[in-house]
Amino acid sequence: MRVLELAKRRKTIRQFLPDRPPKEEVMKAIKAAKEAPSGMNAQPWKFVVVDDDWLKAKIREVCEREEEKFYSKTKGDLMAWLNAKGFKPEKPFLSEVPYLILVFGHTKAPYWLQSTWIAVGYLLLALEELGLGTVTYTPPNPKPVEELLNAPKDYKLQTILPVGYPADPKPKYERKKLEDVVSFNGF
Repeated sequence: MRVLELAKRRKTIRQFLPDRPPKEEVMKAIKAAKEAPSGMNAQPWKFVVVDDDWLKAKIREVCEREEEKFYSKTKGDLMAWLNAKGFKPEKPFLSEVPYLILVFGHTKAPYWLQSTWIAVGYLLLALEELGLGTVTYTPPNPKPVEELLNAPKDYKLQTILPVGYPADPKPKYERKKLEDVVSFNGF
């Protein structure tokens, strides 16, 4: 089962090699993502590919500003987890990676949120199959990025996928056992 192999292999990548993958590979992954099912076949997703260094730096700048606000308000278990994993407001992968794929959802479409995230799932597996790495980075406040890219008001940024050849040595986080996440005929 090829999909299972890809899913088992796929992990979050935050460090990338400087080599630039061919743009055709990125487009091939998006071509797979656009085949995802959607409510009423509305296909409510929009993929914005950014390869301009100035724009990537600007996106990083506005995201890090929002991350600073987020970190200043976050407490408890989430903050302890972020600290334990070494996360900080700085997101160098947003400007150091060859490509950013920003995934937007059209909020006026039926089931837009679920449909858009199914497409993201397709995209993640397609990138993995092509040997490309990414992380689903969701800014704490997507509004400044939406404004920067002049997104129409009915489109909401869901995630930013930095895309490139992986250079992240960290192993994949352990997954729960199948019997821990499945039950039949009731919870």
